[in-house]
Amino acid sequence: MDKKDIDLLLASQRNEVTECLVYERLSRVEKDPENKKAFIALSREEATHAAVLQKFTNKVVNPYMWKVWMYYWTAKILGITFAIKKMELNEEIGLNFYSQFSAYPELLQIGHDESVHENRLIKMINEERLEYMGSVVLGLNDALVEFTGVLAGFTLALSNTPLIALTGGITGIAAALSMGSSEYLSTKSENTGRKSPMKASVYTSIAYLITVVALIFPYIIFDNVIIALLVMFLMAIIIIAAFNYYYSVARTECFKKRFLEMAFLSFSVAGISFLIGFLLKHFTGIET
Repeated sequence: MDKKDIDLLLASQRNEVTECLVYERLSRVEKDPENKKAFIALSREEATHAAVLQKFTNKVVNPYMWKVWMYYWTAKILGITFAIKKMELNEEIGLNFYSQFSAYPELLQIGHDESVHENRLIKMINEERLEYMGSVVLGLNDALVEFTGVLAGFTLALSNTPLIALTGGITGIAAALSMGSSEYLSTKSENTGRKSPMKASVYTSIAYLITVVALIFPYIIFDNVIIALLVMFLMAIIIIAAFNYYYSVARTECFKKRFLEMAFLSFSVAGISFLIGFLLKHFTGIET
């Protein structure tokens, strides 16, 4: 092997050592026994890969401690599944990387393990918040589609930011409670035993309320209704992008497709509502 190949393997070796430490730390704090087993297995696998790579590099490397802490806290805040899949996506390893070392079966085996075995172990991890992802999607999607439309309609119909914020807040809270109740009844009627109706209701309501607060906020800080409307649309885009990025990583789905679909629905409804508000104001002659 030349120096370039050794440098590439050294980088991979350091990634393996880092991931080994991440999984080991997660196994120490994980309470679910099955998840703990999966983390221990993943940590041991990464340690084995690092040992194989060390035979080729003849060097002992230290982990990227900043990455260890970053992924650890990402797992604590955003969830274990998101952190692990993000970590695996960020490391440019696997069959494509190790295929260039086709003369070395040990390295090809590492690539195979990364692509097959570790993915199987990751799928074993059970995380409660992903069980309720459907409820979060329902709350966010309904709030974005419905509430961007409501605020767009209020913007032209009322033309008063404090009044829009007040009216929107009352409407949003009522809608969040209504959505939570509907999700409770829907989950209870499914009777699968996998999800708690109360938890599903809470996840839906909280997702809806967070979206409502974010979308109303521009109407609280800006006096100009058009500026408030534009900032509200920007907030909607940010929420759609952030959520769909999280969802696409956690569920291994296409970010672009989901983002464009939700954005199109939200802004289409908002555009129609804006037009309805304009027409109602024009034909009724009501001014505020």
